[in-house]
Amino acid sequence: MVRVCRAGPGRTRTHLLDSGSGSGEVAGTADVAGTGEGAGTGEARERILDAAEDLFAADGYDATPTARIARRAAVAKGLLFYYFPRKTDLLRTLFAERLPAQPVSSLVGIAVEGDMAGSLVRLADRIGLTQHHSQVLSEILFREASTHPDVRDHLRALHTALMNLTEAVLDAASPLQLDGGQRKAAAGTFVAVLLHEANFHRFDGPVPDLGATAEIVSGGLLTHG
Repeated sequence: MVRVCRAGPGRTRTHLLDSGSGSGEVAGTADVAGTGEGAGTGEARERILDAAEDLFAADGYDATPTARIARRAAVAKGLLFYYFPRKTDLLRTLFAERLPAQPVSSLVGIAVEGDMAGSLVRLADRIGLTQHHSQVLSEILFREASTHPDVRDHLRALHTALMNLTEAVLDAASPLQLDGGQRKAAAGTFVAVLLHEANFHRFDGPVPDLGATAEIVSGGLLTHG
């Protein structure tokens, strides 16, 4: 909860009450003035998210105090709490804004009839899980899913969305009527490899070949269609 009052000309005092972040951190009274950052500057908010993303990926959520995030972002801790009253709000916002559970809203330009493998590869490219930025977030997602229910729920929602998108692409691109069970199994295989490719840097070994997977999945469906 945030309460703002004037503390003199040009200065703002922000009183923050942490309603229970589960992190053991409680926000106190903080001065958000004198930092060169007004409370409405979106640039400061993005720097805070950038810092949280980097530190959560490197050291883990529980091992990263908000004071360290504020220092990395070059903002006062009070300004951090202005935008994110609880530490968990940082985690939720990172996923909601930077790795949304609904990554694609339209299949236009993705699904091409008669080109199932190419359509799957275009879907993966549009989602962008293998881009560096998304890989950093996936590091956080997989690391924290076992200990933080919000993260686990986000991972489940993302997996469900990827399954639905992949099945929709297979249906739209296939020249044949697909069996529902086989389509679901094929989508599950592709999504599993897609998520593994996004997270491959956490493991030793070769990077999965998503294009080859798309060819195998598509060929299997057409053979048994």
